[in-house]
Amino acid sequence: MTRTVPRLRVLAVDDVPSALADLTRLLREAPEIEEAATAGTTLDALRRIQNERFDAVFLDISMPGLDGLELANLLGRLSDPPIIVFVTAHDRHAVAAYGLGAVDYLLKPVRAERLSAALAKVLRMLPEAPVTTVSPDLADAMSALPVDSGGRTRYIRRSEVKFVEAQGDYVKLHTASGAHLVRMPISRLEEYWESAGFVRTHRGFLVAVDAIRELRTDSVHGLRACTELGDVPVSRRHARELRERLLHAARRTENGRP
Repeated sequence: MTRTVPRLRVLAVDDVPSALADLTRLLREAPEIEEAATAGTTLDALRRIQNERFDAVFLDISMPGLDGLELANLLGRLSDPPIIVFVTAHDRHAVAAYGLGAVDYLLKPVRAERLSAALAKVLRMLPEAPVTTVSPDLADAMSALPVDSGGRTRYIRRSEVKFVEAQGDYVKLHTASGAHLVRMPISRLEEYWESAGFVRTHRGFLVAVDAIRELRTDSVHGLRACTELGDVPVSRRHARELRERLLHAARRTENGRP
């Protein structure tokens, strides 16, 4: 099954060039983003929003002149305002930010996994967001991932990976040759590998269905998916889908289908 990925047009606003560059890079790496435009001042941002369509604005608060909160207040008066996500180094404005209708409040430095969660909230506010699909070419390009270590680069094939573990902004790929770190949030890797037989069993784990030998209930009644490289936790919300995927895989094998 090919998973559809919403594509959004967003505006990043920050008066600190390095912070703006970091946020823009993370946004452009996210599969949900079609375009990430930038503005270095709130007045520039206001002009762009008045003349262009943006699904969401990722907005710093502490800026000279018109600050982020004041800009958000102005945007709220538009007939079709963009969704607001605040991105700031301080947590003291959170109450005011949510009072203005912001859907999320990110603290700097922004982590890719945290940004992914904010984008999910934006998408829930845009039920009619335009969608596209993960192309076969892109899925093929992600069938091997480069791993850098000690000045050397090794390419880990998807077929080698039994399960994936989230490690903040990284994922740890568990293979027979060892565990390998790759800088990528697990939610993004799930987008690319779902059609290749990987299933989310827990918010922090992605497992190759073919690598699961059995399901086992542990001493505290938690469900575990057992692989040759170790057991992986299965959350209640993912248990039903996992059982269905395993049953489908078993029937497919029994009927001689690849």
